[in-house]
Amino acid sequence: MGSLVETIKDMDKRKAVVDDCVKLIDAEVASKRGVSGIAIKAAFKVVKGFQPGMIPMSMNHLLDDFAAQIDPFWQECQSEGSQSREFFTRRKGDVSNALLSITDGRASKSRHRSLVKAYKKLRPQAVNHIGDAMPRLADVIQKHAS
Repeated sequence: MGSLVETIKDMDKRKAVVDDCVKLIDAEVASKRGVSGIAIKAAFKVVKGFQPGMIPMSMNHLLDDFAAQIDPFWQECQSEGSQSREFFTRRKGDVSNALLSITDGRASKSRHRSLVKAYKKLRPQAVNHIGDAMPRLADVIQKHAS
């Protein structure tokens, strides 16, 4: 069984994971519709405008923690012999909350008020939005941890 934690120790593979995660985020934001989609796109624009390269840089900084949270789910998926998309979609609430525990902790310590404000505005619906991304997240994990 592959481990995402082990995969990202290789710097070339890590860069590929970061790049695919940034593509995942861009695709998820672009797919949002309606009033909440407008809010997400506006907040994303604030984050991207805060500093050039902010999304890949942030993903790289969060990747070790994210991998540590996701890896137990990946290992369970592998041991069950489940299809990754089906498994992660079924467990989307648990995976989403595991990932949000990291960003919640980071937001509570951040001095960047505009970023924290944008995060807090989106946080109430974050579990649902991250859950929507499970098929794409499963694909990234499958690609890099297998």
